[in-house]
Amino acid sequence: MHSTSEKSTVEEIRQRFDADVERFSNLETGQSATVDAPLAMSLVAQAAAAATPHSRHVIDVGCGAGNYTLKLLQHLPNLDVTLIDLSRPMLDRAQSRVGQATTGSVNTIQEDIRQIQFPPASADIILASAVLHHLRTEAEWKQVFSALFAALRPGGSFWIFDLVESSIPAVDALMHEKYGEYLASFKDAAYRDHVFAYVAKEDTPRPLMFQLNLLTESGFAQVDILHKNVCFAAFGGVKG
Repeated sequence: MHSTSEKSTVEEIRQRFDADVERFSNLETGQSATVDAPLAMSLVAQAAAAATPHSRHVIDVGCGAGNYTLKLLQHLPNLDVTLIDLSRPMLDRAQSRVGQATTGSVNTIQEDIRQIQFPPASADIILASAVLHHLRTEAEWKQVFSALFAALRPGGSFWIFDLVESSIPAVDALMHEKYGEYLASFKDAAYRDHVFAYVAKEDTPRPLMFQLNLLTESGFAQVDILHKNVCFAAFGGVKG
């Protein structure tokens, strides 16, 4: 059970991301605090293109500076794009970068994903990178997954890369330790402590198995894992 009473508010999260645009703007490295970010970006883009080859419209939830959509456009050019993020500076950067990469329309929505009413069956692909771990209650997780399922056209696909827990407590502790080793080796112990502090304050990740089951319960006909390393996973589903 996750205690949410002392977690960051939506406004606090928005303010942190407003000030962190540059770190999310490197298409070669992705978000450096995540394990295997470049591999995950590539796998998600390729899987989305393979599973949904005739796509016309992609929704990027928690788009940051637009890296995942930019990777997808390398495989499926000139899509219409809807970019969603809490942060206006992130959206402005993503809109600029994505607008240069597609001849399709590029629309932005500055809003909490929990508050958005999507037109039904309006998108072919939905991307969600490092965003769903901000959901708090189980009811919120179910509501968001159901809303995103409804927003997809038949045959559409939903792809996630995110921080995840392990279902087995001893394994979760091991993965946390290994993630700390990764962060310390990437920079130093102070950086590890900094990342762990904002994860503890901001994030309420759920196990990979919980999210795979939620995809199935939401109606996705096919569900698969693209990659998992330490406490990060790339996975998704296809709507029947």
